[in-house]
Amino acid sequence: MNKTSHLYLVVLLCAAAIYLGCIVSPPSLVDDVDSVQAQVARHMVESGDWVTAHINGLVYLDKAPFNYWLIAISYEIFGVHDWVARIPVALAAMALAMLTAAFGVWAFGGRAGFYAGLCMSTCVGLWLFTRVLLPDALLTCMIALALWSLLRVLDEEEPHPRFWSMVMAACLGLGLLVKSVIGLAFPVATAVIYLLVTRQFFSRRTWRRLHVFTGALIALVIAAPWHILATLRNPPYFAWTLHSGPGQYHGFLWDYFVNEQLLRFLNRRYPRDYNTVPRLWFWLLHLVWLFPWSVYFPAIAQLSFKPDDRAGRARLLALCWVGFVLVFFTFSTTQEYYSMPCYPALALLLGSAMAGGGDWIRRGTRTLAALSAICATAIVAILVHLRGVPTPGDISQALSHHPGAYTLSLGHMQDLTIDSFAYLRLPLVVAGIAFLIGALGTFRAAAERAFLAAALMMILFFHAARLAMVTFDPYLSSRPLATVLGNEPEGALIAQGFYYSFSSVFFYLNRDGWLLTAKRANLEYGSHAPGAPVVFLVDSQLPAVWSQPQRYYLLTFAADLPHYQALMPGAELDVVASSGGKLILTNHPLTSSAPPAPSPAIAPSN
Repeated sequence: MNKTSHLYLVVLLCAAAIYLGCIVSPPSLVDDVDSVQAQVARHMVESGDWVTAHINGLVYLDKAPFNYWLIAISYEIFGVHDWVARIPVALAAMALAMLTAAFGVWAFGGRAGFYAGLCMSTCVGLWLFTRVLLPDALLTCMIALALWSLLRVLDEEEPHPRFWSMVMAACLGLGLLVKSVIGLAFPVATAVIYLLVTRQFFSRRTWRRLHVFTGALIALVIAAPWHILATLRNPPYFAWTLHSGPGQYHGFLWDYFVNEQLLRFLNRRYPRDYNTVPRLWFWLLHLVWLFPWSVYFPAIAQLSFKPDDRAGRARLLALCWVGFVLVFFTFSTTQEYYSMPCYPALALLLGSAMAGGGDWIRRGTRTLAALSAICATAIVAILVHLRGVPTPGDISQALSHHPGAYTLSLGHMQDLTIDSFAYLRLPLVVAGIAFLIGALGTFRAAAERAFLAAALMMILFFHAARLAMVTFDPYLSSRPLATVLGNEPEGALIAQGFYYSFSSVFFYLNRDGWLLTAKRANLEYGSHAPGAPVVFLVDSQLPAVWSQPQRYYLLTFAADLPHYQALMPGAELDVVASSGGKLILTNHPLTSSAPPAPSPAIAPSN
């Protein structure tokens, strides 16, 4: 093996230690998009319909299918398990780290590529936003490969420009299947900006080497079949309206492109079941998402962005790439993880700066050593403060609640209290060891040794965080409730609130259920499709349903139990199980022989 191969191997081992090491269960799939993605993929396997996604018996037309397909293929190979559902996301994160390293080696040389891959594989943002089954790591892979292909197509020394133009086109087609218009718009817009800045946009040579018509055909061959089939299977085919509101159904094409893409960008999508990060925080949080390597951000300012050589052109492209993504989401609704597509560009710039060394790199390393020491000291102080603090029940008893923040990806972070850390003693110890290694390894260390110490620190820290997520399992997931229900008499499920509120129960039991809510969130559109089953209830209907001879189970929150006692005075509200501040109630004693209730495909009588 040559030196470059060894560098790739180190990046691969770091990424595998983090991402393959964290697919194990517990932690369970959480009550959110995590369980939803896993259940949609399972339905595809069981029904054989790999075109139209379904949730709880309703068509779910909002999202592109590729992530579902990869999870479904994993099920076909390994069986339906929660850890299996995580395999595609883990492999996408590993592929992204390797791709970033390869891009960096090609553009800047071995050391810079190695550092770029190290940044990508061990940064906070990539790990944090792959804890749920989001397709963004795969999207980022497609964008990064498409833009690397662009540079190779235009490079005078490239022996196979036509091949790379085909790779770029394939990435654009796959990007459409991964995350719709974003997968096409981001790389194309970045490429256009780069070509304009370098004065290549109006060059005949550029367009000859890009093979635009052949590339468009390749992208269409990849992306068009699913879009056509989904449109034909979910009519009407066209709807000329920009109005989105309750009770409307305009088929797949309108919902997928107009409602989910255009109206969401304009913040006019219905239902508005999402929130947006304040713009200043959206920018500043990249100091966290790229940690620990963000301490070297100031060194990027010393790099040359003149497109005089391959390295300069790659840096300039990375600058256009980062700039477009961040500016785009500055003027759109955004979540914390939406900027993931620019992480490889930042990693490439960081890798190039780190390889160059200099005063800013040394200052960054000293800053990282100080931050690591501060974190280690803070953890020791927290552990000392928590001596003798009891930990009854599960961690939910020590958390505060901020439901208004849960439409943000990290909204639950606001629920932490000092006492809740008493339940996290083991993760804190492991995290403290990780930061101690980081502090000692980066203190007065040579550059490469400091970088490797920082990477080791992050590997240990991520596994400490995984242990913390196991402790949070009863709060973030409803799997303990599903385990209890699996051993109780059969009955229909009624879940309070949105499907997402108890989605892990539906996954682990592989069942559908009624949804008790007046706000239907992102299942509303599918509920108005022709032939859609009636799956929604409101409070006024519940007393009549609950008094029936059939057995029902109500999934609710402990804080809402008084509401149901007042709504149905004198009714049986037997508590079957409690976990993470959530309850299972039933309308008949478990010792009785009540018949099971009808499926959600049949509306209960009022």
